[in-house]
Amino acid sequence: MRKILAHLLLAASCLVVLPAIADGQDALVKRGAYLVNGPAACANCHTPRNSDFSLVQGMEFAGGFKLVDPAFTVYSANITPDKDTGIGTWTDGEVLRAIRQGVGKDGKVIFPPMPVPTYNNMSDDDAKAIVAYLRTLKPIHNVVPDSTWNMPQQAMPAPKGAPAPVADDKVAYGRYIATAIAHCFECHTTPDERGTPDMAHHLGAGGFRISLAPGMDVITPNITSDPATGIGKWSDADIKKALTDGVAPSGQHLSPPMPFPWFKHMTDSDLDAVVAYLHTLPPIVNNVERTEFQKTAFK
Repeated sequence: MRKILAHLLLAASCLVVLPAIADGQDALVKRGAYLVNGPAACANCHTPRNSDFSLVQGMEFAGGFKLVDPAFTVYSANITPDKDTGIGTWTDGEVLRAIRQGVGKDGKVIFPPMPVPTYNNMSDDDAKAIVAYLRTLKPIHNVVPDSTWNMPQQAMPAPKGAPAPVADDKVAYGRYIATAIAHCFECHTTPDERGTPDMAHHLGAGGFRISLAPGMDVITPNITSDPATGIGKWSDADIKKALTDGVAPSGQHLSPPMPFPWFKHMTDSDLDAVVAYLHTLPPIVNNVERTEFQKTAFK
């Protein structure tokens, strides 16, 4: 009788534990979905584009978007679970290493322009959440051409994986979103003599040239708090409208690859935190002129 009772108690405990594990996994996937389709905006690069720069429908996350720079010609990777052309045979550890250290399954360094230096600051929990969500995507068979780099490459060190700041600390949490998830400064920082963002001296000052296609060069704007050449005179509402609608206070539309269609999915509290953090950026005078492509295509 005692043995039967023990078995019944064990079975009951399993019934209690299993839903808890399932709930935990659901929460992890939900958090990953928010990050991937919100601040990280993964599909912005990991989806092929039509000639008008719209996403190719039905090919989300299947890779193949081409980015050209004097230092590289890169085709974004297929990050769907397809076993032949995507990450279907990768372990969680291999995906995590690619995201936060920039090393592929074959051991090759795979960045830039993948914002690995940003993702290296991501918490362990958020990194695992992104991987959990990527596992749920529809597998898409899409062979992506090999990328080439004309520059020395080096993997990032093992991430520290420190927990994200508490959301109640608005500035600290906004800094985390901007510098560990949303990779704002890989684009919005002035390049140094090597062509890489000068994070030490020109963080957020803009002026980085992004070549989307022949004749489609974008120069990133200054997002420091400088009132004359940055966003120092913008209100909180102005900044949020630029982030989520892609429209500046002047009425000008912001250019791709600014991921405002994804930032639109961010929570109000996360947006408020990012805005609070941007206000703390030291002002840097850098008058960035819009390119002809921006002026004609995105008035």
